[in-house]
Amino acid sequence: MDPHDQVCVCFKVSLHKLTTFMDREQPSVPSQLSQCLGAGTGCGWCVPFLCRLHAQHAAGLHPDLAISPEDYVARRASYKAAGKIHQGDEAVEAGGWQGG
Repeated sequence: MDPHDQVCVCFKVSLHKLTTFMDREQPSVPSQLSQCLGAGTGCGWCVPFLCRLHAQHAAGLHPDLAISPEDYVARRASYKAAGKIHQGDEAVEAGGWQGG
């Protein structure tokens, strides 16, 4: 994913904004990423991805998502069309959206 691609499409929060926020604030749990312009508090699609980015950052890696922006947006559209909201199966697998 390009740094300027949106991770949280609802609130237009880019990978770059999230990375900068994590570098500056050092969030201890993934849910603290919601303090970055409300990331993850809209439809919930991005929550597992935010958890993944937080885990990468906590491990000292440069946060990145190995998905094209087009595929990401298409998968989000399918998620929303299915009427899913907030934590999906991927959120549980990624460690959940808890704490804070």
